[in-house]
Amino acid sequence: MNQEIRFCAVPGGRVAYATLGDGPPLVVPAPWVSHLECDFEQPEYRAFMSSLAERWTVLRYDRLGTGLSDRVAPVDDRTTLAAIVDHVGLAAFDVFGISAGAVTALRYAAEHPDRVRSLALFGAFADGAGIAPPELRAAIVATVRAHWGAGARMLADVWMPGASAALRERITALQRAAASADVAAATLEAVYATDLRPLVPHVTAPALVMHRRDDRAVPYALGRDLAARLPDARFVPLDGAMHPPWLGTPAPVLAALLDEPAEPGDALSPREREVLALVGAGLSDAEIAERLVLSPHTVHRHVANIRAKLAQPSRAAAAAYAARRGLI
Repeated sequence: MNQEIRFCAVPGGRVAYATLGDGPPLVVPAPWVSHLECDFEQPEYRAFMSSLAERWTVLRYDRLGTGLSDRVAPVDDRTTLAAIVDHVGLAAFDVFGISAGAVTALRYAAEHPDRVRSLALFGAFADGAGIAPPELRAAIVATVRAHWGAGARMLADVWMPGASAALRERITALQRAAASADVAAATLEAVYATDLRPLVPHVTAPALVMHRRDDRAVPYALGRDLAARLPDARFVPLDGAMHPPWLGTPAPVLAALLDEPAEPGDALSPREREVLALVGAGLSDAEIAERLVLSPHTVHRHVANIRAKLAQPSRAAAAAYAARRGLI
């Protein structure tokens, strides 16, 4: 498969994004640094993304300051993601967040529950401070900023224990092509400063959380902690130590991602079905709240969850969808 690279304006500059495949959309938020062209030249990466593209249209992008995007000062990646999906015209989509890209995925899912159908997370975390002790975090950032070549080699060793010298050199060169030392260091600092623990309980989309047991870049305990904090998460422990999912043994990762999804209606709780039936009967949120002795806020949240689970753009569309499929 060949990717198609385009550009769009986002707050702060112009960003490069790529699409691959022909199917429902799967958005892959940018990792800490990336380069759409150079990444895709890596055979392991290309094979992994092409496998996903057999089911989805995979949308990836380089965050501002990296890759083919404008080499400007980085901005909050949530605004970039929001601008891209609006530019492409995606009403609802699945999201696959890898490592630092999972931070963007989780923040966007919490803020836009009506647009994220499902989350898949790999090598993810809620508390960036837990990645390494303070002294080690400071030393890593300082090395990256002072000598990007040495810093990139150090990170490659951490992310890919046991990798061949040729693979380590490829990934070292890729990182240096993807970003400057200052951008790489600043992005690492933002990763370490991340604290999503207050936000994660508000992510309502069903989530698949995968983590390799011997991951040295993001400890396994952080993946387990994240899965435990999410309201609707399935945790899949995996063997291995490679931090990127396409290296080592990618087959179990792809198997978990490509597992046949359940029918959308199966995800609805009995209360959500009850609310949806009343939406279909034409009742407003206030009228439903009175009928079921709930607060209007609670009803509004139920309706938002229903729309997200059924991937529908409005309450009326959700009711019509459910009626056509005999869910109400």
